[in-house]
Amino acid sequence: MADRSDLVIRPAAVADLPAVLALYAQPDFDDGDVMTPAEAAGFLDRFAAYPDYTLFVAEAGGAIVGSFALLVMDNIGHRGAPSAIVEDVVVAPDAQGRGVGAAMMRFALRASRHKGCYKMMLSSNTKRERAHAFYEGLGFARHGYSFRVDLGNDDAVSETAASVATAAAGERVR
Repeated sequence: MADRSDLVIRPAAVADLPAVLALYAQPDFDDGDVMTPAEAAGFLDRFAAYPDYTLFVAEAGGAIVGSFALLVMDNIGHRGAPSAIVEDVVVAPDAQGRGVGAAMMRFALRASRHKGCYKMMLSSNTKRERAHAFYEGLGFARHGYSFRVDLGNDDAVSETAASVATAAAGERVR
């Protein structure tokens, strides 16, 4: 990897998608189960439809060495102050421990502050203890609980949860 002073963080372009997908294919991320570049390009187009959702890449020496997505969302609560969510943080194995992840998170924090966000959140799998130490070292604090239900499996959602989800979607619950 090139010197970190060579690192550029910028919005991803369609041409960057094969490199981003290769990062996602790592065993600790999607373990090879990634979409095609054409499918990813369709999603990148969908990102543009959101008011403030961007896939970023970290580039060094002409190579994509990291990526993350940043969503800034408006809120009615907190007196309308927006909040930010960072998702899909990934760094190339040979670039890990060289400041790429820290630079990406500093970039995301600056962008979130610039947009007036009152907080920036991310979640991390409970098994990823090295990642937790990394985030804590950057000043992130563990806060609350993150809950998840996989929606691809109908058995994973109880009848009560399905009723709540239906009500949240504005549909009438019977």
